[in-house]
This record gives sequence, C-alpha cells and structure tokens, in this order.
Amino acid sequence: MNVLLLGASGTIGQRIADELLDRDHDVTGTSRDGEVEQVDGENFDAIALDATDADEIADAAADHDAVVSALGPSEDADLDVLVEMAEGVLTGLRDADTDRLLWVGGAGSLYVAEDTQFVEVEDFPDELVPLAQAHIDAFDVLREADDVRWSYLAPPGIIEPGERTGDYRTAEGELVVDDDGDSYITAEDYAVALADELENDDEVHTHLGVGY
Repeated sequence: MNVLLLGASGTIGQRIADELLDRDHDVTGTSRDGEVEQVDGENFDAIALDATDADEIADAAADHDAVVSALGPSEDADLDVLVEMAEGVLTGLRDADTDRLLWVGGAGSLYVAEDTQFVEVEDFPDELVPLAQAHIDAFDVLREADDVRWSYLAPPGIIEPGERTGDYRTAEGELVVDDDGDSYITAEDYAVALADELENDDEVHTHLGVGY
C-alpha cells in the first residue's frame, strides 16, 4: 500500500512510519520543513508540506492509497490550526480522489461515562484543556465528511515512547483503561493499532479509543 503520512516527524508519526515500513508499505512522510531525520528506509520519502493548504495536500495525496494524519500544532501555533488542518486535508483528499483517511486524534474526545468526555473529568489537567478542545473541534469537522472513509483513532490518557508488544485494545468512542484504572499505551503499540486498522479496514466512520 502507498501511504501519505502527514506529520511524520512527530513522536507518534515516527512510530507509525516505522510500523508501516516494517510491514512493507511505501510511505511518503511530511513535515513542515521536509525533514524527517528519525525515519529511514528505501520505501520512505520525505517532503515538505503545509497541512492547511488543500492544494498541497491534493498534490501529495495523488496516487496514494490512503492518508494517515499524525498532525499537531507547533508549540507557538494558534490551536485553531487543527481545524484548519482538518479542513485542508479533507478538501485535498477530495481533490485528489483519495478517500481513505486515518486520523490520530486526542484522548479528550473519548467518553468515560454516557454524558462525560475525558476532557470534562475533574482531574484532567487544566493546561491541556485548550489543546483537547482543539482536537475535538477538528474531529467535529472530520465526522461530517460522509464522502471520505475516515477513522479517528484516539490514544489513551498517556501515550509515550516505549516497547512494541503488539498488544492493545479498542473501544468505540470510549477511553480505554486497564484493570487498575490506568489509561496508557506506548506510541509503538498505538502505531500497531493504526496499521492494523489501515490494513483491515474495519472501523470506517468510527471514533475509536485505543489503549491497553
């Protein structure tokens, strides 16, 4: 499969690139400056791309089987850029006639009770609320795109580099927690979950929580 990976230079993007390459997919990875130094492989190419520019997205997505977005705002960016990215990516995919999209989302959108999202719980860090809400706003744009075969994969409360075990669980729209109430996964195993969904194509138009 020929995959366009947006945001390949980030912590999660790098792991997704490595996982896809290990499965013999061809990957075109993007970053703002065209540098993705942490990923290497004969089936990997890096390009510069502005993810808010629908024309650039369309040009990059042409002749690709699927697009994976691991996009996030830079430290000094207005968080509204996440919505702009979602709009740009969707428009670009339509123009490129590429209809499969997997989106690395935010945990704040997942539900911990029938009417309570994770971002709304008392111990959710105050400093992360604006970013979580920006991810939710971007998801609101994505979920209206009935003409694009999207899947939104949201990580658990904590995701960080670690061991690849190949183990994970998913829950539709819900925060995944273990028997101790912890919500965690390594970026490597999150990449496994995303690559499995890309290959299996089981959860189209689905808001999916991932964790252990």
